[in-house]
Amino acid sequence: MKFKDYYQTLGVAKDATADDIKRAYRKLARKYHPDVSKEADAEARFKEVGEAYEVLKDPEKRAAYDQFGKDWKAGQEFRPPPDWDVNFEYAGDGAGEHAFSDFFETLFGRMGGARARPDFRSRRPRMRGEDHHARIQVSLREAYEGSTKTLTLRSPQASPDGHVATATHSIRVSIPKGVKEGQRIRLAGQGAPGFGGGPPGDLYLEVGLEPHPFFAADGRDIHLSLPVTPWEAALGATVPVPTLGGTVDLKIPAGTQSGNKLRLKGRGLPGSPPGDQIVTLRIETPVADSQASREFYERMRDQMPMNPRKHLGV
Repeated sequence: MKFKDYYQTLGVAKDATADDIKRAYRKLARKYHPDVSKEADAEARFKEVGEAYEVLKDPEKRAAYDQFGKDWKAGQEFRPPPDWDVNFEYAGDGAGEHAFSDFFETLFGRMGGARARPDFRSRRPRMRGEDHHARIQVSLREAYEGSTKTLTLRSPQASPDGHVATATHSIRVSIPKGVKEGQRIRLAGQGAPGFGGGPPGDLYLEVGLEPHPFFAADGRDIHLSLPVTPWEAALGATVPVPTLGGTVDLKIPAGTQSGNKLRLKGRGLPGSPPGDQIVTLRIETPVADSQASREFYERMRDQMPMNPRKHLGV
């Protein structure tokens, strides 16, 4: 996927005002409109111009794009990191009205064009404030135990001359015990203020889980790759295993093979029902780093012959 320079597409400077961007868009839209343009690539150019304007006219999208795109150039191969928009607050519900490029959807698929609508039944129009959204990250420990933490969210603000800057504000949020990846936390009344006496919108925080050194979450289940010795696997053993709730003993059956999975019931994230911890066994072979260990392996080879590739016909 190629990086798109939307400023270059519209032919404006990166510090262009909202009026500069609007004028550039109107000029290019007239030039490349498929109904009037004689350019061979008019339709494609018209779509590119429309996509660039969709981003740069919107203070939220522009602020996010400026933050992310400052180190990229047009045409570069790129893959945005999965957490690039963490703690970035935006309005709408992700329901856009246009179909744009994969590049646009990758960066802005969450930021839609849906807006609250006024209630014209009253004499004075009342409009509920827009809901705001942000992605946050919490640790697996916080998800397991629950916590209260202070988050700093970034949101765009347009100045009177049409430039966009990113402002920050802090919120205090309770992370519920057992929260899952992708789950949303609703903070009532913490979205945009209402209009004409209408109620404020809500703030929805979409939870992401920070990477852990050895645990991985799948829903409420927790996965762990556990190294075991060849003799523990062959003879059976009881070994200590870390879980989010502390160390427990795990019985390994005799004859276990590398890749076998064992389940610790209820040892995942809390919930109704709670998740499990799935332990994938990985047999680690000791290094033959001495004459005695080499001789031991040679005796194993001679006394316990086997062909693990027999099923492959070799």
